Amino acid sequence: MRTIAAALALAVVASHAAGTAREPGMNSNQLPRCDRACLYGFADQYLAALVKKDPSRLPWADHVVFTENSVQLAVGDGAWNTVDGKRDYDLKMADPSGGQVAWFGVIEEHGVPAIMALRLKIVNRRIAEVESIITRKVENSPFPSIDTYVTPRPLMLADVPPAQRTPRARMISLADGYFDTLQLNDGKLFTQFTDNCDRVENGLQTTHNVKAFPNYPIAAFGCREQFEKGQYKYDDRLRHRRFPLVDEEKGLVLAGGFIDHKGKLVDFTWTDGTPAKSLYHSPHSYALLEAFKIVDGRIAGVEAVFVDVPYHMPSPWPLEEEQ
Repeated sequence: MRTIAAALALAVVASHAAGTAREPGMNSNQLPRCDRACLYGFADQYLAALVKKDPSRLPWADHVVFTENSVQLAVGDGAWNTVDGKRDYDLKMADPSGGQVAWFGVIEEHGVPAIMALRLKIVNRRIAEVESIITRKVENSPFPSIDTYVTPRPLMLADVPPAQRTPRARMISLADGYFDTLQLNDGKLFTQFTDNCDRVENGLQTTHNVKAFPNYPIAAFGCREQFEKGQYKYDDRLRHRRFPLVDEEKGLVLAGGFIDHKGKLVDFTWTDGTPAKSLYHSPHSYALLEAFKIVDGRIAGVEAVFVDVPYHMPSPWPLEEEQ
């Protein structure tokens, strides 16, 4: 009897997390689409279960793909063993048409903070995909910057007024153009920016922020100016680009992919002749999840979470045309 009662209790929790209430006679293939509130609810339920280290609290699809820092793991492995807290930073975005939701925030592992970007795909009110990038303090110093990652920028949280929204395909094109501009950056722009665009990377603002980077002159400039100067010439490849989530209401595009550095380039000059040095002197790659805020057809803000991975690491996620 205890076993039956426990099973029933678990079923009730899973049903509540999935929002499975439906009309009489409606079968499992006729569940209503998960709207924004539903998707946000899944993100909150996932994080709560993660803190409890208990994946059985969640409704899982029959087949689940779960990755952490671009490595496919079994559900319940990885950070499920270590996370015991979550801080207040709470940036969410949702794409009801694709059943996608994402969250950027701060977790704690045995009390030690780390920044995590999380993406979930919900199919038929069940979790079918989990993708997370977690950057910890032992990696790529000065990142992550926990003390500066306390509250999301109002820009990233705000809805875009209907008159300033951008069609879905164009939003993806602008984000992809950002990567085209970053790859072998030579001063040419393949996207558009607002004049006050700022970028936050692993919790730290890396534009208009000389104070945080006194020996990194490019940090004095905004998104567009940094690219116009050709600072990122050493970024050889922006590889395996994916755009799984487009939130037209919030003006947010979530991108996934890799940045590869061959390490061949050491000394170079900005487009204005200023001498510069590459940060990467050996083969190196980052895996990333990156959010782009688009207002009135221009990138107004960027927020990235990335982590060091082996050079040219393959992706566990197929591109859309491969699916």
